[in-house]
Amino acid sequence: MTTADAVTDVPGIRVGHARVPGERALSGTTVVLAPEGGAVAGVDVRGGGPGTRETDALDPRNLVERVDAVVLTGGSAYGLDAASGVMAWLEEQGRGFPLGPGVVPVVPGACLFDLGRGGDWRARPDASTGRAAVEAAARTGVGAVVEEGNVGAGTGAVAGGMKGGVGTASVTTASGAVVGALAVVNAVGSPVDPLTGVLYGEYGGRERPAYPDSELHATAQRRLAEARAANTRPQLNTTIAVVATDAVLTRPQAQKLAGTSHDGLARAVRPVHLMHDGDTVFTLATCTGTAPDPLALNEILAAGADALARAVAKAVRAARTVEGQGGTFLAYRDLYDLPDLS
Repeated sequence: MTTADAVTDVPGIRVGHARVPGERALSGTTVVLAPEGGAVAGVDVRGGGPGTRETDALDPRNLVERVDAVVLTGGSAYGLDAASGVMAWLEEQGRGFPLGPGVVPVVPGACLFDLGRGGDWRARPDASTGRAAVEAAARTGVGAVVEEGNVGAGTGAVAGGMKGGVGTASVTTASGAVVGALAVVNAVGSPVDPLTGVLYGEYGGRERPAYPDSELHATAQRRLAEARAANTRPQLNTTIAVVATDAVLTRPQAQKLAGTSHDGLARAVRPVHLMHDGDTVFTLATCTGTAPDPLALNEILAAGADALARAVAKAVRAARTVEGQGGTFLAYRDLYDLPDLS
């Protein structure tokens, strides 16, 4: 079966991106839209400095059973305003927690720090950005290819001093469950092994990593160090992600999947989960597949970590160099002279 190698391989999951307009803007929002009827959701926050909304609603002890969308956004805490635009759109569609004559959409989300990276500190996502992203998601077809790199919430993302971005990947387990991940990689830690130049997330992946020539690697490290030294604006951090599956999961199982998926983040970026990180992973279970037995559940938990590690690596590979008033952020593909496969 042909797949997009994306979170959209999970039937019913759609992804939309929107960018903040303006020459000095370098930020945006990504929305992961669940199918009609919503998805069982979980979350695990490991970073010491998170910016989130509605995460308490996902606690299995609490009332909300399903959510309709997850918002990943730039703009630091200001950017969480994007979720209000998603809420408004969902309400118009009649989607949300039913209360009396209407609904109240529960829209969890998380933000990353990219303020000023385009040169304008106030250029950040708002409700209109969120609406544009969810409308873009709704327009996509089933199993659509997801744009990666400098898009949506990854527009201004930076990872280890180099350009970060959005990446996505999927895994099908031996029992037939589909598990997909979408990551927005914006980390103070590095996604690159300093000894080899290989992306950490490619170790143990589907193929043996291609090791860069040692001279090329040395040159790349020098250029990156020079660019880091020249970028004097704050380089704060956070990697945020959504892991989705078609398996029938309970809310505690969805919460567990969010936790084990963090293992993939720890493989792909070093270090992570520090006091100034906001690393957060959401999970969505569409429950359109089968309920796993204990062994099959273990496969799903492991697949979440594998998919997330690959999604991080794909985000960094897809990113493009940015040069502007907010700084110069060199991309991995340019540092290591990778061919442009777009």
